[in-house]
Amino acid sequence: MPELPEVEVTRLSISRPLERARVLGVRVGKPLRWPLGCDPHSLVGRAIGPVARRGKYLWLPLGPRPGQGDSDAGGLLLHLGMSGSLAFRPEHTAPAGPLGLHDHFELFVEGGTGSGRLCLHDPRRFGAVVFAPALDQPPAAALLARLGHEPFDAALTPQSFHAALSGRRAAIKSVLLSGDPVVGAGNIYACEALFHAGIDPRVRADRISRPRAARLLQAVRDTLARALALGGSTLRDFSDAHGMDGAFQDHAAVYGREAQPCLQCADPVRRIVQGQRATYFCPRCQRR
Repeated sequence: MPELPEVEVTRLSISRPLERARVLGVRVGKPLRWPLGCDPHSLVGRAIGPVARRGKYLWLPLGPRPGQGDSDAGGLLLHLGMSGSLAFRPEHTAPAGPLGLHDHFELFVEGGTGSGRLCLHDPRRFGAVVFAPALDQPPAAALLARLGHEPFDAALTPQSFHAALSGRRAAIKSVLLSGDPVVGAGNIYACEALFHAGIDPRVRADRISRPRAARLLQAVRDTLARALALGGSTLRDFSDAHGMDGAFQDHAAVYGREAQPCLQCADPVRRIVQGQRATYFCPRCQRR
């Protein structure tokens, strides 16, 4: 599943091609998780603003249709789901024939960097493209309402992070995956952050002391920063909008390394299942 680093890498890879672009056409394929929420033809002619991200959602702000007032503006909220990816292809004409089998949404644009086609490819169809008048209005507001702090948000302090953990009785790994105290610590990155913080993934969140919470928050930030620098993780089919794979998985300390020696103590890395997700950790280096 694309996590925050992969979504941010995707945002960066589509930001320049879409800069100052205008929508020339739209094609919609098989239904995704939620309906588009507008007539696809109503998107034609709109200018695209700076691409933003909130959690694992991408936001493509759209100006008003030609001849309409500012109240006609809005945007597209995109989610890559379990297996989705965005590809940008510099094409000057729309391809003939129907959409590809797993291509569900295409946006043809023309802008400062030339013409192109932005395509959402999603074999499992858990992704989404939804129109909303603004991020703080339905349906976008409801989808974003429960997201926690962004990991690099200055408002997320060690004190507030510890306070958020203190009210949760679930295992810390599960709490990180929930996205409530902080967004972005998906399965791979939660395993890695807990290892670098020296915290057993099975310990209850409300039993983590303030100093350990501070170490964990820093480990989450460091792990996500490394993942961004390495282009995210490509375990199956993730690539950025230009087809480049991520490399973080090649530098993981524990994730995917069951029975291999821990990089710190040489004891074997262990794998367990928590909430139907694989957890990798070192029982010696990560303490309860």
